[in-house]
Amino acid sequence: MMRKTLLLLTLFVLMGSIFSSVQAQNADAGVKPSVVTGDVASVSNDKIVLQTKDGAMNIMLSSKTEYKRVSPENPSLRAAVAANFSDINVGDKLMVTGIVSADKKTVPAKGVYLMTKADIVERQTKEQEQWLTRGISGKVTLVNSQAKQLTVSTPGLTGEKITVLTVKDNTDFRRYAPDSVQFSQAKPSMIDEIKPGDMIRALGDKSADGATFSAERIVTGSFQTIGGTIKAIDTTKNEITITNVQTKKDMTIVVGENSVLKQFPAEMAQRMAQFQAMQTGGIQPGGQGGMRPSRATNPQGGQPNGGGQVGSQRMGQGGGMGMRGGSGSIDDMLERFPNITVADLKVGDMIAASSTKGANTDRVTAIKLLSGVEPFLKSSQAAGSRRNGNQQGQDSGFTIPGLDGIGLP
Repeated sequence: MMRKTLLLLTLFVLMGSIFSSVQAQNADAGVKPSVVTGDVASVSNDKIVLQTKDGAMNIMLSSKTEYKRVSPENPSLRAAVAANFSDINVGDKLMVTGIVSADKKTVPAKGVYLMTKADIVERQTKEQEQWLTRGISGKVTLVNSQAKQLTVSTPGLTGEKITVLTVKDNTDFRRYAPDSVQFSQAKPSMIDEIKPGDMIRALGDKSADGATFSAERIVTGSFQTIGGTIKAIDTTKNEITITNVQTKKDMTIVVGENSVLKQFPAEMAQRMAQFQAMQTGGIQPGGQGGMRPSRATNPQGGQPNGGGQVGSQRMGQGGGMGMRGGSGSIDDMLERFPNITVADLKVGDMIAASSTKGANTDRVTAIKLLSGVEPFLKSSQAAGSRRNGNQQGQDSGFTIPGLDGIGLP
């Protein structure tokens, strides 16, 4: 579920704070600092190969090299503890001080600051648990900047839940950059940048009934859902060309390192598409052409047999939803879907993807991509045809569970 997590961004920021501290210390001593950061690629008796943003670099060790271990929980140099060369393993993150050679390939290490992969994974797990247990996600429906409040609609398997989110004075705001699905590229933001229709994920404290929420961190972005029929697949570039069902034009969906690809189970997709059509279009399965008008509530105001309440219970308890009691998170449901790759897709398949909204409408990078979504797209086209009297089945917009919303930072 988690792609480029908040942790990864934080670690680079923390490494930067350590670097600043080292700079200050060395500047006081009249020494020009050289600092290199990266991931451990290999370890030998007297050398570490470090993979940096500029390529591989040889870290040369000696009896004078000092080792310190830095915790992701508290990355201050003052909190660093003594470590040993034997503590370093492949996959760990290092910050090395020393004088870089002229060819920028070698550093005789004076000091080595270590964040172990195990510590990073532990912190990553804690971060993820925090966002899952103390977080909410959904769509912003109302912004009240003066009162520092946001109204958020969260989709569920049986309907939406409305939460009023209050912003604290020290709330950390971040916003996804246009044309980017990388959290590491998210920019500091503020409540005034948030608009109705934006997607949001917040971390904080929720009330017992979930009606109110006090936010510590907020991540927002402007996203879109795109669907269509696959026209071509380039597995070497991880690119998919589709014919967009809304614009009827070809466009390219790029599958990046952090894109999530899932297969929507066929029976579940069919049932949810029918249920969605029943809720939004006043229609339900059955009758001529597979759809018939839904019955109104009875004269006493209750639901008729087969009405919304019963349908909701079926969706929640039966039908292979994998959730119990008619409640549960759409994100939880999506997490249980089978993982796929670009190689699993075929020309002619119908897919849908979520992405940030950017200037380039012909090419997007997928945040999430779902195959097996034909029932949703066909249902939307059929609804558009009925509303517009267009026998071509013109689409007028669609919603696919799991594509709305922001994944964990």
